[in-house]
Amino acid sequence: MTSPLTPEALDEKVKTVFGRLAIDKRRLPSSQLNRRSVPAYVAEWVLDSLAPGEGIVTPEELNKIQTWADRFLPLPDEAKVIKNRLLNGEVVKVLTPVEVEIILTKRTKERVAQLKLLGLNEVQINDGIVEAYPDLLKQGMWGVVELTDTEEGIALTSFKPMQASVNLEIYKEKRAAFSLEEWRALLLNSMGYNPWKFNEREKTYLLCRLLPLVEKNLHLLELAPKGTGKSYLYENINPRVRLLSGGNVSPAVLFVNNASGQWGLLARFAVVVLDEVQTLKFEKPQEIVGGLKGFLANGRLTRGGLYETSSPASLVMLANILLDNEQRPINSLLVKELPDFLRETAFLDRLRGIIPGWKVRKLSGDSFAQGMGLKSDFFGDALLALREDMTANQYAQNTITLAGEKRNKRNEDAVRLIASGLMKLQFPHGQVSSEDFEVYCLRPAIELRQLVWEQLYRLDAEYRQYGEEIRVV
Repeated sequence: MTSPLTPEALDEKVKTVFGRLAIDKRRLPSSQLNRRSVPAYVAEWVLDSLAPGEGIVTPEELNKIQTWADRFLPLPDEAKVIKNRLLNGEVVKVLTPVEVEIILTKRTKERVAQLKLLGLNEVQINDGIVEAYPDLLKQGMWGVVELTDTEEGIALTSFKPMQASVNLEIYKEKRAAFSLEEWRALLLNSMGYNPWKFNEREKTYLLCRLLPLVEKNLHLLELAPKGTGKSYLYENINPRVRLLSGGNVSPAVLFVNNASGQWGLLARFAVVVLDEVQTLKFEKPQEIVGGLKGFLANGRLTRGGLYETSSPASLVMLANILLDNEQRPINSLLVKELPDFLRETAFLDRLRGIIPGWKVRKLSGDSFAQGMGLKSDFFGDALLALREDMTANQYAQNTITLAGEKRNKRNEDAVRLIASGLMKLQFPHGQVSSEDFEVYCLRPAIELRQLVWEQLYRLDAEYRQYGEEIRVV
């Protein structure tokens, strides 16, 4: 008889198996680096570089971290201080996100770096840096830069990226050292959640938030009340995940700017998250939903026929939902509170699934990770690397067939893709029994797609030619 899993035993195993790729998740909150408005994948990199160790950060370590951060990690309101140092002739070294913009006009043809946190938008950058790090042209990169004031303006003379090295085969091999219970707990710790505070069903719903990272074009809607940490993960997991919270959303932002030819977020990021969609301001909503329907259906991005490209991006929409005293949705039509144009059935049908976030308890102080997890930069990159591994996709394709004489293809495709994603998350090494696949991959996949199907069934009689319940052979 095996002993019950304990936090202490799991921590020791994670340290033994993953070594320097693991970090004590308690250290980041106590480091106060979160006050610097940097995502966890950056803050953990800084923390492990300056003060590796376990447990709460000591006063001596905290002083070292704060001294370094004061000099190299400026706060948003310190942009003028940085500019003044440059004006005084200093060579300034800072850790900051960098994007590169291409300016092509009749008079000007050049590459310029944009350091938006510092309010610097036309910084000279060496062509060799751009060629060495092409992601600067896409979603941008975090790194340590050296800046200097020259006669031609501010110049970025050195760039050291903050990067993790991922060997997917080694990641798979290390998974084999853990039981499923241990691995699910490690995943949750790595996400920033305390696995010991959630039941098994809640753990599965939380893991479903990772599905858009491990699968291309896996589009989800999560409905949950405030306080369940819907956006927490996406803000901190990886620089190729972009969270939009508040402000205006336009066709140019999502698809392409027809005036400049600059591709929008869905072309440049692996995952795009629209937070609190009820409060976002959508410009030209009918054009947006029209473009999204095409993208969600076939991964093609276009706008007005002027530009066209394919994109593997996954779209996630997060929305609040009203609950009754028993913590169940007040409206039997779950999507009732979405903006009108997002309730169109042709749009909803193209979503792969709905995560029932209302079934996850609200986060409290002890809901966040308290033990060893994978470093956020390594963890996020490993998840994205799993997109290219087709083993789980082939397994789901060969294993899952919907029941019924008349099967809906989008239902079947969605169930297969979600089940494949859950297999990649929990069984990346490909070793899964048929029983575990059914319990931990197939059943949750059907549940997520069934929630979409129920909305379609209620909103449009066209869908009632199929069975109301999604079942497999």
